[in-house]
Amino acid sequence: MWIDFDKLPDNARVWVYQANRPLSGSDVSGIEQALQPALNQWAAHGQPLLASAKVIENRFVVVGVDEGFNLPSGCSIDASVRTLREIGQQIGVDFFDRSAAVLSADGTVTTYPLPAIKAAVADGLLTPNSTVFNTLVQTKAEFLANWRLRAADSWLKRYFKSVTV
Repeated sequence: MWIDFDKLPDNARVWVYQANRPLSGSDVSGIEQALQPALNQWAAHGQPLLASAKVIENRFVVVGVDEGFNLPSGCSIDASVRTLREIGQQIGVDFFDRSAAVLSADGTVTTYPLPAIKAAVADGLLTPNSTVFNTLVQTKAEFLANWRLRAADSWLKRYFKSVTV
């Protein structure tokens, strides 16, 4: 059953899907139009799930489910992943991009593929104080509190060992 994302409880489980390119307004509309009915029908072992999703920064899709209502199962989580893959195929987006997403000074999201992170650090494009998006959040509360982090406080900290923070 669909619920507005803001009405999900703070302990709702979330998954963040990162697009490999910026999403246009029509992409966002298409994603929202596809996700709402899909999540409205989302169930685990025949039990409806109370779920929502939202597009953030024209780059990320955050899916949330109220585990206090009904717990998602492995099969239901797999179904949500399939839904995101299908939507991505329809609009030409890979939602399973694992690049480092960084907020640029102009407010846009820039991504650095894993092999390019060391070079971005060496070139000063990615610094310990760069704002990065924490796609590893697990709950809505964690998403609200720790969605944006300093790179030095994220999984990227290992790239700054030789850099003074």
